Amino acid sequence: MPNEQTSTRDQILHMLKTKGSLPVSDMAAELGITEMAVRRHLNTLERDNLIKSTLVRQAMGRPTSVYSLSLQADELFPRNYHDLTLDFLHDIRETDGLEKVDALFRRREDRLELKYRQEVIGDLESRVTALAELQNQRGYMVEWEQVDDETYYLKEFNCPIAQVAREYQQACNCELSLFRRVLEADVEQTSCMAKGGENCVYRIKARTEKGA
Repeated sequence: MPNEQTSTRDQILHMLKTKGSLPVSDMAAELGITEMAVRRHLNTLERDNLIKSTLVRQAMGRPTSVYSLSLQADELFPRNYHDLTLDFLHDIRETDGLEKVDALFRRREDRLELKYRQEVIGDLESRVTALAELQNQRGYMVEWEQVDDETYYLKEFNCPIAQVAREYQQACNCELSLFRRVLEADVEQTSCMAKGGENCVYRIKARTEKGA
């Protein structure tokens, strides 16, 4: 039964993607199931914020609801953002040189620093906590731990820009620089997914007066 439910849910999402907005009656006819069964799946999809409904007036009779995909559901379908990004970076490197690529990554770092500094505040533990939360929001799947009074480890289990980082190490270098700047601490990367590591791991230590 769970497999059938999942299959029907996927069919509904695919149908709305290819055919656009549809009423329950059209979906039921296409799937060969009852309207009540379709509504059960729609209730689940609506609860998960994957579809939205709109009331449409008709020439005769009562208004009817039509369903369409939400912006969130659109992300379920294949994307090749990394391919587009790599194509642009390759073109920039060929036309303007590697220095221009370096400048673009530095601009990205500066932009993120401005955003992060508004939330990465307080003592070092508070800053590490805030940084981990910001990275989680961007899809890095972060965990952190404190190993002594002055040392923390931050581990990223996912890298949303991994395919870019494998070809352009500037992405990793700028992230390390960003962490050092917003944490105002000594940060070293001990493992990197783009270089073959299982995770990206950062050792964070409070700065000594000499290193400040």
